Amino acid sequence: MDIEQARYNMVEQQIRTWEVLDQQVLNLLFTIKREQFVPPAYRAIAFTDMEIPLGHDQFMMSPKLEARILQEVAPKSTESVLEIGTGSGYLTALLASRANRVTSIEYYADLSSQAAERLQAAGITNVSLLVGDAATPPGSLIQDQQYDVIVLTGSVPLVPEAYLSHLTLGGRIFAIVGDAPAMKAELIDKTGEATFATTELFETVISPLIHAPQPSRFDF
Repeated sequence: MDIEQARYNMVEQQIRTWEVLDQQVLNLLFTIKREQFVPPAYRAIAFTDMEIPLGHDQFMMSPKLEARILQEVAPKSTESVLEIGTGSGYLTALLASRANRVTSIEYYADLSSQAAERLQAAGITNVSLLVGDAATPPGSLIQDQQYDVIVLTGSVPLVPEAYLSHLTLGGRIFAIVGDAPAMKAELIDKTGEATFATTELFETVISPLIHAPQPSRFDF
């Protein structure tokens, strides 16, 4: 397989056509080698438009979704990022390449350690990896720290309020909200001390965040 041709095809045929037009994002996809973050058994399909198994019923997002998230949250070189769900570490690497610092929390210790090895091999050093249940609530893991960007890599029925207090003024949260098969990606901007603006971005479906808070549901 011609890896660089496969990478080029991924960018041009999958990612650019999915409204990812930020040239800095597109350039980064050639710099951070996606195949190095894919489990060895699946490297032959590293550039395909599909989720890739990581173990524990967890999946690496499709390339176009990873790129779209990076474009939407647009971390700046002075900003800090909190990622919920490290997974393969690839989105972590993309975020870290744009941000000042990334803190990433993973539920499964082996996935976190594998991501750490991949990040180190890629020369990504501005990442702190934590292991634990970040869904309810994250406070015990990140204390009272605040972040400019928060990214949830698993879907949630609703955005947990616990994260809102960890967002800086002017910060934003990316989340995929809803229940399958009807989920929407949302960008939530903190516009004031207690005010937020939500923008619906696109429809998609991904696996749920482990132990995501559930709203009250009624049986009829």
